[in-house]
Amino acid sequence: MATQRIFAAVLVALSLVTGGHAVAQSAADKEGVRVGNPSFVRRLVPAETLEKAASQQYGALKREAQGKGALLPPEHPQNVRLRTIARDLLPHADKWNPRAKDWKWEVVLINSGNINAFCMPGGKIAFFTGILDKLKLTDDEVAMVMGHEIAHALREHARERAAKTTLTNVGGRIIGALIFGGGAGELIGAAGGNLLTLQFSRSDELESDLIGMELAARAGYDPAAGITLWQKMSAATKGAPPQWLSTHPAGETRIQTMRDNLKYVQGLYEKAKAAKASGAPMPMPFPGSEQRQPFLKQPPR
Repeated sequence: MATQRIFAAVLVALSLVTGGHAVAQSAADKEGVRVGNPSFVRRLVPAETLEKAASQQYGALKREAQGKGALLPPEHPQNVRLRTIARDLLPHADKWNPRAKDWKWEVVLINSGNINAFCMPGGKIAFFTGILDKLKLTDDEVAMVMGHEIAHALREHARERAAKTTLTNVGGRIIGALIFGGGAGELIGAAGGNLLTLQFSRSDELESDLIGMELAARAGYDPAAGITLWQKMSAATKGAPPQWLSTHPAGETRIQTMRDNLKYVQGLYEKAKAAKASGAPMPMPFPGSEQRQPFLKQPPR
């Protein structure tokens, strides 16, 4: 009974705190995909704690890859390509998470046959050469993959999953410790451990597909490339999903969802494409965002 009372108090308090939070589709921004608010339960996990853990794991991944000669240098053509696409996408991230403008964004490319890519909390992006080479991705398709992974970080899906796992598996003692001080490390450990292999729900995946479409469209990349991307994925895997798809919705579901939502981002893409062609400044979702080009750190040599 005591645990139930703690859970109830936590949920009521959080609902009061977050009840006035605006939806991502604001009255001032009628264009773009339609998604709801981020889950309020994510606030049970401190963002800074999760981002610090992610940064540590990302650093360990880079050191291991470098030790094996698999961390490709910044001047590698595919690395240059990834960083260029990231610079195009990231100025549009603030709409989805204002904290993103302060993240230390980073992109690395790892020489591995895995068909995989991810973006960890705090803006830590990694691509594996397998997803680029085996699928022969175009720039538009790379932008869709990257936009999808960035969307996971922007919507704090890892933070939400950690909080939900905590609510499901951990008693009121840990939640109380989180609220009143201490217990953050215990919480993270209980919530699932390895952020490099974190699996998200199907609803998180579809939400990231849509937000990734918008990020790509605003940056001048064709959002319809999401359809060809998933067609390539299905053909490459022959019915057996690779690691990147292990918990994802079926390819046909994703393709249909993208088709249904192209109408919300097609205008954004046409504007950005025209701006690119003319050399004019790219249209930005909010005043001043063009001044906030994120700094992408150079990977260690």
